[in-house]
Amino acid sequence: MEKPKAMSPEPEDNPRYEGWRVAVASGGGIFTASLLVYTFGIFLRPLSQEFGWSREAVSSAYGITAVMSAAFAAPLGYLFDRLGPRRVLLPCAVLFGALFASLGALTRHLWHFYVVFALLGIVATGMSPIAYARAISSWFERRRGMAIAVAMCGGALGAVVHPPVAQALTRLAGWRTACVILGAIAVGVSAPMLARFVRERPPAETGHSDGSATAGVSVRDGLRSRVFWILVVVLFGTSIAQNGAIVHMFALLTDRGVPANSAAFSLSALGAAAIAGRLATGWLLDHFFAARVGFALLTIAALGTFLLSSAASLATGVVAAVLIGFGVGGESDVTPYLLSRYFGLRSFSLLYGFTWIATASAGAAGPILMGRAFDLTGSYEILLGRISIGMVAIASLMFAMPRYDYLEKPETVLLGRSPG
Repeated sequence: MEKPKAMSPEPEDNPRYEGWRVAVASGGGIFTASLLVYTFGIFLRPLSQEFGWSREAVSSAYGITAVMSAAFAAPLGYLFDRLGPRRVLLPCAVLFGALFASLGALTRHLWHFYVVFALLGIVATGMSPIAYARAISSWFERRRGMAIAVAMCGGALGAVVHPPVAQALTRLAGWRTACVILGAIAVGVSAPMLARFVRERPPAETGHSDGSATAGVSVRDGLRSRVFWILVVVLFGTSIAQNGAIVHMFALLTDRGVPANSAAFSLSALGAAAIAGRLATGWLLDHFFAARVGFALLTIAALGTFLLSSAASLATGVVAAVLIGFGVGGESDVTPYLLSRYFGLRSFSLLYGFTWIATASAGAAGPILMGRAFDLTGSYEILLGRISIGMVAIASLMFAMPRYDYLEKPETVLLGRSPG
């Protein structure tokens, strides 16, 4: 017998279901925001050479971006919960493109560089999965894992596209012109798409089992739960390794004799693997317990980090990049999925914002630690080897996560109890 139309206008398996358009458009927004991450390594050496800045000094700009992202993640999450995604996403998309293009007029004053990246950290967070995952989750129940994965593939696609494009533009026209062109494209692509397609599902159309797309726990109850803090610790510990490896991968390989174009290809391989990892993870999340899936993905990323520590050829670098990309890419699906399953959507974006603080703080530390290790020793090898081992140890905390209840009250797992 068919469900009443009010409960499910179109099944989630139907490609024409509006929720899939929301997921794909969200992926486009994440693709745009990923420009900041996946071009940083391309511009690291030209900036250092032109202005005489150390790699630690240049890497600190990425750290500042991460700190500002951490500082504004919770306030932006609050706005997403109260205002909906579109009112926050659109101004952030326009400002992001304008700020990125403004790097073309960068002066040799280090503070100028830091100010631009501080502002980019804020607006990029306003275009982050914090907004999109909430909108997507309001449209999906059974296929939520795959829908989130489709959106998250936007960031992985950015890893495939952005590095070689940025490298080619830098080679042909210089890094300043490259920044202007990329910033202009970011505004032209993202703003119209987000305005047209990204929205939450209206309450009258909800197909969720509890009759509301915004059911769930309060922020206070979420912050009191053991589940939430396990997730925060895992995200912080593993993000240090992930961000440090990704940001310095291009420089590491070129230092070891890999040509610049080939090194950029390794970042594209990382992105391609991340797409595969995210889609595979989307299927796994819809069929298996997400915490166990998360542990497996982080272990794969740790193996890739270990290989990268001693990579001296393009082949080894690509294998390392593929493992890191598959693991990191898939893991980015796990966090919003777990949050929506354990806590519902009532305060989803704000709780996601708090976890983003852990991720962004670690993102600030990882590249700086890598830059300092290189400046002191002339090598990344020892630090990468150590943090790969640490990743596995921290990821094992995922085994302490209780089972979640798919269809009943998320409150049943707040204190770590498995639903009966």
